[in-house]
Amino acid sequence: MERFPSDFLWGAATAAYQIEGAAREDGRGESIWDRFSHTPGKVYHGDHGDIACDHYHRYQEDIQLLKQLGLKHYRLSISWPRLFPEGNGRLNAKGVAFYERLLDDLICSGITPMVTVYHWDLPQALEDRGGWTHRDTAQRFADYAAFLFQRFGAMVPKWVTLNEPWCSAALGYGFGVQAPGKTDWRLALQAGHHLLLGHGLAVQAFRDLAPLGQIGITLNLSPVYPATQQSEDQEAARRQDGFLNRWFLDPLFGKGYPQDLLSEFAPWTNDLSFLEERDLAVVSTPVDFLGINYYTRSIVRAGKPDQLMRAVAVPGPGPVTAMGWEIYPEGLYDLLSRLQADYRALPLYITENGAAFADTPDADGRIEDTDRMGYLRVHLQNALRFIEQGGPLRGYYIWSFLDNFEWAMGYSKRFGIVYVDYLSQQRRPKASAFWYSRVANSGDVTEP
Repeated sequence: MERFPSDFLWGAATAAYQIEGAAREDGRGESIWDRFSHTPGKVYHGDHGDIACDHYHRYQEDIQLLKQLGLKHYRLSISWPRLFPEGNGRLNAKGVAFYERLLDDLICSGITPMVTVYHWDLPQALEDRGGWTHRDTAQRFADYAAFLFQRFGAMVPKWVTLNEPWCSAALGYGFGVQAPGKTDWRLALQAGHHLLLGHGLAVQAFRDLAPLGQIGITLNLSPVYPATQQSEDQEAARRQDGFLNRWFLDPLFGKGYPQDLLSEFAPWTNDLSFLEERDLAVVSTPVDFLGINYYTRSIVRAGKPDQLMRAVAVPGPGPVTAMGWEIYPEGLYDLLSRLQADYRALPLYITENGAAFADTPDADGRIEDTDRMGYLRVHLQNALRFIEQGGPLRGYYIWSFLDNFEWAMGYSKRFGIVYVDYLSQQRRPKASAFWYSRVANSGDVTEP
């Protein structure tokens, strides 16, 4: 097989807070990222998403760009506080109208939406009541998701409940480098569980409402390799794999939380009162597909007893992106193969894959991002290798369609295949956009 299957889905992805802007317009409420990014010292250069890519006002232009590039699939997220400013209760009709226009215009342009229900923008009003550490937030999330399924179910064939719950829990409540910026691992474990519980409740609501379509979840996953073949490094890799991957994969697939990790979390798991008897059955409610966000691998060696997972990250030998992440395309193949071998066979979608580089327009305004094209080519070749061996990979959504607000990195990192001048809001497709367009329309990853 030299080409991807003819029914393979090719798309691009974005997230609401990263592109929409209009943070205080038309009744939108405050999110945890509004609060976090406006807290001094939390985001690079004091950047925030108040304007971002101004997609809220320029969505028609962006849809036309997708159409011109021949991309027929688009993954977006819906801003929870734009619809429910307090997280629940009062509905903001202007927010609903915006997403109705956006989805309708996508469909009329021949572009099929995949919608992420939650991409990190928890209403601040819910965080003020405990956020994801509070069990009630899981139910509030399910209520919000049920509203979306009822209102937009006929327009959306594929739904993603959560984007990267590991990041929401570990980075938001453990390491504190993302919103809401807490640094308490006991809270991080509670948040992770309630995120998964909210996911399960949302899937159950989806089944009850039975809209046309499918539902899944997206996890950020990294294959973990030991720095050496010494037993202590192999054990460190096992623990790190549990921390990064199995802690979310196992309960989703009915295996419960990894027992071998409970001792590693012992300082924070003495009180598991947040875990109720029926929770894991809810969490493992069957989904229709699994979304995978892959960027790089993890290499570790054995660490000291006081280090998380008793593991220390080791840099890989390969070239890196502007994020400092090693380019390791073989890791995508290894990850996909492991998922197929260790977990229930499901259709898989790569819901994010891409790279940040220091893109600069030349004198003629062109952005010749050859590094990005090289990155994409070798990762897609590894995806095709998995398909050739019978792997159930059904689609690929490039991250990202637009340069955007890159969370704690602010506007310092550019992942987009479309360059955004943040002062003028001018969009310029990069060379990678035209390359990806040709690949998406031919299925041929040998495109020059």
